[in-house]
Amino acid sequence: MGSVSEYFGSLVFDDRVMKANLTADVYRSLKKTIDEGAKLDISVANAVAAAMKDWAVANGATHYTHWFQPLTGITAEKHDSFISPSPDGGVIMEFSGKELIKGEPDASSFPSGGLRATFEARGYTAWDPTSYAFIKGKTLCIPTAFCSYGGEALSRQAIRILRLFGNTAAKCVRSSVGPEQEYFLVTREMYDKRPDLRFTGRTLFGAKPPKGQEMDDHYFGVIKPRVASYMEELNNELWKLGILAKTEHNEVAPAQHELAPIYSTTNIATDHNQLTMEIMQKVAAKHGLVCLLHEKPFAGVNGSGKHNNWSIATDMGQNLLSPGETPYENAQFLLFLCAVIKAVDDYQDLLRLSVATAGNDHRLGANEAPPAVVSVFLGDELTAVLEAIENDTPYQGAEKTQMKLGVDVLPKFNRDTTDRNRTSPFAFTGNKFEFRMLGSSNSIACANIMLNAAVAESLRIYADRLEKAEDFKTTLN
Repeated sequence: MGSVSEYFGSLVFDDRVMKANLTADVYRSLKKTIDEGAKLDISVANAVAAAMKDWAVANGATHYTHWFQPLTGITAEKHDSFISPSPDGGVIMEFSGKELIKGEPDASSFPSGGLRATFEARGYTAWDPTSYAFIKGKTLCIPTAFCSYGGEALSRQAIRILRLFGNTAAKCVRSSVGPEQEYFLVTREMYDKRPDLRFTGRTLFGAKPPKGQEMDDHYFGVIKPRVASYMEELNNELWKLGILAKTEHNEVAPAQHELAPIYSTTNIATDHNQLTMEIMQKVAAKHGLVCLLHEKPFAGVNGSGKHNNWSIATDMGQNLLSPGETPYENAQFLLFLCAVIKAVDDYQDLLRLSVATAGNDHRLGANEAPPAVVSVFLGDELTAVLEAIENDTPYQGAEKTQMKLGVDVLPKFNRDTTDRNRTSPFAFTGNKFEFRMLGSSNSIACANIMLNAAVAESLRIYADRLEKAEDFKTTLN
């Protein structure tokens, strides 16, 4: 197979492939659409479609699909072949810009809450160029928006704030997410003996196991060979699709594990997490295992969640939730921090709703899972900073506490002033917020739509006030 760097993203029509297969003018135009939201020209779409088809066919693809995420919690796809009849009775492989841009699946039976009659069948999928196309099996999968929220409101309001602070270079602001995925692995033989597990995803009856998680000795324990083999193949399959699978380890409950990726933009992270869950289950089957993504498959031990590590950054790479060395003096950071706190406070019901499922409500508040009540935890230093601002008192500064390891040869380092607080579902962890309420099988789309929209509204309120202010610094303070 070669080294990871050789096959990473080999099944993805990513920036490297586009640069190599598109003319300079087409590539620049497409990048302007992706990075700045510029209108997509049909001539550019035709050129991209031709290059995408040639690349896909060269990699063994025979079909394409508009790959999307309806309100079912899983992905959807309808496959069409590239073949078209040729005058000599054979076939040619074709794919047009029109076919790339728009699909027309039957939408009559997708969940609509009773808002649409079944005879009103038409639905559209629109190509989302901000998420790369990829090959799965023999099919070119084109990420599309079936019902879209791209984060434009968050970017627009954040840019207004940045302009007030004198930042004229940033063109857009995007939220970033790194979703940690927890899951259980059980053997196929044991799974097949449990009708409750097969039909509902969780155990409904039976005795407790002789060994649970009393000593928490499974956590970060040695990974068993069969599981290690599964993880190795899982990584290979994810890396081919450009998914930045980074961390893997045993979780707290017996047979529970976790996979965490490097963060990426929320749109791409959402697509990648859906693919991760699908591939986890397919690879498990090849190893005689079953991957359980139910939030609470077993009573009395930890359930599985999905920690949504969320932050916002400019297109220049500036993390707007990075406090810097002196957060008390970092007015821009404090404004964005307060905007997030205000958003969570004002719209905590929406955030709670975004993670509410039958499976997840079994998990929340049980064992290690966060409680079902939404709260924010900032850590000692930021709490002290905000209290000093609120009370108009001098901030003394958090004293850096050096970790005492008791061994001279080990390196010295300071204790972090933030904390991985387990009693709060929304905790600040250095330069991001960790929204810990999501369930294992949840799509991260809903929670991040709610979060992005809520923060955008907070920023809008701040920007309206500051833009109208006679004196920016006075109003800011």
